[in-house]
Order: sequence, then structure tokens, then C-alpha cells
Amino acid sequence: MNPPNELRSLELIPRLKREPSEHKGNAGKVLLIGGAPGMAGALMLSGSAALHLGAGWTILEMLDPTSAHAIPEQAELMVRLASFNAQEQLADSAPDVIAIGPGLGFSALARDWLVAALRYPKIPLVIDADALNLIADTSAFLDLLKQRNTASPGMTVLTPHPGEAANLLNTSAAAIQDNRMTALSDLVTLTDSIVILKGQHTLIASPLHQVVQCMQGNPGMAVGGMGDVLTGTIAAIAAQGVRHQINLWEASCIGVQLHASAADSLVARQIGPIGLTPTEVIFEMRSLLNKLL
Repeated sequence: MNPPNELRSLELIPRLKREPSEHKGNAGKVLLIGGAPGMAGALMLSGSAALHLGAGWTILEMLDPTSAHAIPEQAELMVRLASFNAQEQLADSAPDVIAIGPGLGFSALARDWLVAALRYPKIPLVIDADALNLIADTSAFLDLLKQRNTASPGMTVLTPHPGEAANLLNTSAAAIQDNRMTALSDLVTLTDSIVILKGQHTLIASPLHQVVQCMQGNPGMAVGGMGDVLTGTIAAIAAQGVRHQINLWEASCIGVQLHASAADSLVARQIGPIGLTPTEVIFEMRSLLNKLL
């Protein structure tokens, strides 16, 4: 197998530059689904990333009733209780991008929202965390994912860490780490999706694209919430990309490299690696993105 090409996606960021007359509709509507009881923070981190990376609207479909009715730290986030009629609520929301998984859990409600997201056509879909494990555990969900990718190629990205990749491939995280290139290829074949295999030197591939490898990143990123931030980042860039000529593959590549580069920038200023937080990375990503416009 040939070695992967180095990821060089930050040069695409100037496409996000806004004209003076643009409004929030030009920046897109992101709908994020998750936040089961005890896991609301994961969805809040994704939402914060989407907001600070430029989404015009950020809506959180929160599965935890208590968190959904609490005042969020970020008042700009539209937090609402996930309905038991997921398909209807999605249709009423008319999102430009859906992301599902951060803190989603494994309840019947979580499953209903995953089915609704997989059936929602033609727009970018980011699948992470518990949504990946549900797909791994339920062949019907995998079938829906493949059907979506047949109908709308290049419109779905999966963002597994080695443990989630192992569940999808019915193996161990150690086996994934022993041969990450093969694991990535197997994941693309299994799911027909864009796949981001997270970890040291994150790998990205799709049915239409050769493997690229992110050379940025550091051990300070090994903390809960970093993956949730990446999910929100990709969703925000993809939402803006609808009207700024950035497709989901390009948005995924930008998100991965921007995320890792921001963490490296912080560590270079002695902010980490130990104690580096996902929230700090969000603000550093915003700064880097605006410098690159």
C-alpha cells in the first residue's frame, strides 16, 4: 500500500471569506443531535465549536430534558428538547448540515433520531461517537447508511476513534492501531463513506479520494471532548461550504487540519500539552481560521 499524501487543506479556507452583504443564511444551519442524560456536555462542546467556527445557526437537539430546559452557557445556541417525532422535527428544521453522536447514548429515542438522520436526504451528515457504535451494533443502521451513500455519494462522513473503528470492524482497538491504513480502507469499503480515523496523524479517505494524513496534532489532544469539537467544526465548515463551494470532503479535511493545528499553536505557547482543553482549541481555531481568510 502506498504511503498517504500529507494533508494540506488550510489553503481552502479563503473560500469562506464573506461578502459584505452576506447574512446568516449564507453561513448555513447546523443541527446537532445528542446530549443524553449525563452527557449533555458533549453536545454543548460540539455546538460551541459550530458557533465559533462560523455556522449561521446552531441548533442542539438535546435528548436530556433537564439540560434542554436549562439556560446554556452560550446564549447564541438554540437548545431544544429532541422530539419523539424525529423525522417531522428534522423536516421542520430544514438544516443545511446534520451532525449526530456526541453524547447520544443508546436509548430508543437515540435510535429514532439516528434513523431519521440517515434517511434525511441530500445534505452533509457527520456521524460520530455513540451513533457509530449504534451502527456497529445494528445491521439495519449500516444498511441505511449504505443506502444514503448510494443515493447521495460523498454526503456522509464518519469520525471514529480506534475504539469505535474496532466496533465497526468487529476487532480490537489494538488491531486498528497496528495497521491503521488497512483499517481505514476496510472502514471505507464497509460504509461507502468519507472516514476520518482519528489518532496520532489522523487519516482520511473516501470511496472517491486517496488517503491523506494530518501531520499536525499532539498528545494534549488526548482528552474527552476533543472529538466532539471536531464534529462541530466539520459541521460548521460544511454548512458554510454549501454557499461557499466547499464540499463535505474538503470541509472534513479543513476541520481535521485546523483542529490539530490549533492544538499545536496552543502548545507552542506553553498552553498544554497537559491540561489543554477542547474549549481552548475552539477559540484558537477561530483565530487561525480568520487569519487565513
